[in-house]
Amino acid sequence: MALELPTSLSPSKVSSFTDCALAFRFASIDRIPQAPTAAMVKGTLVHSALERLFALDPAERNLPNAHLCLADARVAIEADPEWIELALDDQLEPKFMAEAATLVDKYFQLEDPSTITPVGLEMQLEFDLDGIFLRGIIDRLEENAAGELIITDYKTGRAPAPAFQKARLGGVHFYSLLCERVLGRRPAKVQLLFLGQPVVIDTVPTDQSTRQLENKLRAVWSAIETGCEREDFRPKPSKLCSWCDYQKWCPEFGGDPSLARAESEALREQAKAATAALTDGAAVALP
Repeated sequence: MALELPTSLSPSKVSSFTDCALAFRFASIDRIPQAPTAAMVKGTLVHSALERLFALDPAERNLPNAHLCLADARVAIEADPEWIELALDDQLEPKFMAEAATLVDKYFQLEDPSTITPVGLEMQLEFDLDGIFLRGIIDRLEENAAGELIITDYKTGRAPAPAFQKARLGGVHFYSLLCERVLGRRPAKVQLLFLGQPVVIDTVPTDQSTRQLENKLRAVWSAIETGCEREDFRPKPSKLCSWCDYQKWCPEFGGDPSLARAESEALREQAKAATAALTDGAAVALP
């Protein structure tokens, strides 16, 4: 029995498949939930703070207001299942929030937000590329003084070494393709803002880079179709295995991929129950 095809391709799915086809299957086909990490949730929080910052008038986009935006984002994330599951205690949360505030501070070392003219924030674009449904959410789409589009993606992790920078730009090239096909305009520049260092990595989309990306997306989708038809997604051992949530089902660690779907359904039900209990403030009294 063939596996069900995913409904769409996004930059994260392309990256996941390229890193390890089996991990892609577990995440995007079996839909096994991954445990949230502090780094992931911190990234969500900082993205939300910057989105709020750019919703302000240009003159109000200063550092004090950015910290207020972070505080607002913290309140808004209170009901987020990933935040609830992270379950930071009274000792860990202050450290978590201090680190998030540092990332917001470092953002101001990269650019002056009062000079930016955003035309879209957390902007979702979708396009059908020869039967491949592409979907992406752009952190920030802006227009420069010359009327050209620029795509900006915030990163709260470490910047890659120079040898790996081209690969990390794949996501923003994906967004550039969506802009070109949906909005009818190719961005003049795509850039990654790594807040931790802080450093900017950018590039200019071209006819060649766009063709290369389209060819890659077609090849990736064809490989996914074949994998689903044959129920054959193979692991790709690498240093990423060290923190992979799917080791228990991976043959490289003695696991059986065929058991993943049933067990993942049970895990989802457990996660739903745990989230509901925490959200409702329920307490279980042990005998």
